Amino acid sequence: MSSRQSVAPHRFSPYSRPMEWRDEAILLTIRRHGEADAVIEVFAREHGRRSGLVKGGGSTRRAAELQPGAQLSVAWRGRLESQLGAFRAEALTMRAGRLLDDPLALAALASILAQIAAYSAEHAPNPELFEATTELLDALADPDRWPGLYAAWELSLLAMLGFGLDLSSCAATGASQELIYVSPKSGRAVSRAAGAPYIDKLLTLPAFLRLGGPANWGELSEALRLTGYFFEQRVAPSLGLDRTPLPRARLVALAAAKAEISV
Repeated sequence: MSSRQSVAPHRFSPYSRPMEWRDEAILLTIRRHGEADAVIEVFAREHGRRSGLVKGGGSTRRAAELQPGAQLSVAWRGRLESQLGAFRAEALTMRAGRLLDDPLALAALASILAQIAAYSAEHAPNPELFEATTELLDALADPDRWPGLYAAWELSLLAMLGFGLDLSSCAATGASQELIYVSPKSGRAVSRAAGAPYIDKLLTLPAFLRLGGPANWGELSEALRLTGYFFEQRVAPSLGLDRTPLPRARLVALAAAKAEISV
């Protein structure tokens, strides 16, 4: 007998035990699959962005609860993590229906979901982003509260993606007073005095982003222009994307129009 034993290559057995996990998740997208089923994409607290088939998910009976933005209890089952697998999903909180009479809040909902789908890595858990997103989604029914939270959420998202802004002190002088600009090159705040010669090259820094608290529509519009620059110029190119998600552009346009009416 040869001293070298031949080892058969490992093959996946169809009888291997399936993989399973349970989690809480935010429903990002849903699309019909066949006549009655659906494929959903979710952002799960401990499992990140995942997709799976929901049997009967395309039926009229389940249409009300499987709406983008809903908070779900999900159970995933599949042979391999890389496979589509199957979801069992139960709605915990349904949100879209409460926002039907508020186009701006609906636009914000669509923007949040689209950005998570575009920017979050598949299968990468991010409990911090999950918690911040859940808080923001729950606040969308309150027009006095959500604009400020939304702007703060985008700042946090930039930071999590590695493009955080430093709004603590002036990039040129180190001063912490009268910070009204942001440098598009460094992402750092700039004071009124230091930025005076370069106004045309700097981005506006809304005061509420530094001080916290609520924001009016004009301030939200300014904040969206600020964060939008870094999403468009830094984040999208780094991920090989041609542009930022279209739902965000719709929110920007609606917020700008609302700001003009509110003046």
